[in-house]
Amino acid sequence: MPFEIVRNDITNMRVDAIVNAASRYPRVNAGVDSAIHKKAGPALLEARKEIGYIQPGSAAITPAFNLDAEYVIHAATPTWTDGLHGESQLLRQAYDMCLDLAVKNNCDSIAFPRLASGNHGFPKAKALRVAIAAFSDFLMEHEMQIYLVVFGKESLKLSEKLVQNVRSFIDENYVDAYEQETYGGPGNTRRGGQYAARKAMEPLEDYEEVGCAPSVSDSAPLSLDEFVKQKDAGFTETLLELIQKSGQKNSTIYKKANISKQHFSKIINDPNAKPSKQTAIALALALELDLEATRDLIGRAGFALTNSSTFDLIIRYFIEHKQFNVIEINIALYEFDQILLGSV
Repeated sequence: MPFEIVRNDITNMRVDAIVNAASRYPRVNAGVDSAIHKKAGPALLEARKEIGYIQPGSAAITPAFNLDAEYVIHAATPTWTDGLHGESQLLRQAYDMCLDLAVKNNCDSIAFPRLASGNHGFPKAKALRVAIAAFSDFLMEHEMQIYLVVFGKESLKLSEKLVQNVRSFIDENYVDAYEQETYGGPGNTRRGGQYAARKAMEPLEDYEEVGCAPSVSDSAPLSLDEFVKQKDAGFTETLLELIQKSGQKNSTIYKKANISKQHFSKIINDPNAKPSKQTAIALALALELDLEATRDLIGRAGFALTNSSTFDLIIRYFIEHKQFNVIEINIALYEFDQILLGSV
């Protein structure tokens, strides 16, 4: 998927470009900056000195030296004051310049840390929203793999209120009896949620097209040939019809769905394609389908949305609140330890 959240040390990323949360001056700061310079070797600082001062909201590029990358892009981010001094605009400029430099240097992949939310004191939720907006806009116009690298067990939250609202929605709708029966009580909620999430990714048994199987009259049984002929349209056919009705280009849909062009092509060129559940839902979200239409579309790939899966309930929450940005939803899924949309 073009945008991916990974839990890793950014200095270990094998990508074309690694973004460094750099000092404005040619010196090494603590945190990510120090780690990148340490692994890249002293030549990185010498290259950085040749650049000189970097204006906040700007970025510059150097070779990556001993890192597993071609380039390091040094981003100078603003220091948070009170939000009234253009901090968000400057941070967005820094993200945009990093991505622009990656394009100009023919990069196919780029890894970002969480810019500005460390030493520069930017509120983490605000900084994350700026990043999401920059990535979303960029990926609508370009083909590139973007990684947001999270170190250790660092949390990602768009807002505390959103997390609380999603958690409340899950608590209100979750089928408690399922976990009670499977794990013996609410004390294992997290474990039960992960199990249910795995089960929810699997196609439902005994159906080729969930929700699409033709009905059979008891008084007039059909032959097998007649029964098969009544089969409804499959996932691919229905998807293409929905895209046509939406008036959007195929490229717009797969980019909004956080799906690669290659993956999308495999789906639309195979009338019997059975995408993963997370891919099917991502495409429904890209089309901004309501809950009923989403269930119908993913049902044609053999999936359903249930109240016994944390993953499903998070998806329901965003659909019911008419929030369809897949990257934002993936941030919420990540926060709840769920599989991300767009993954194969």
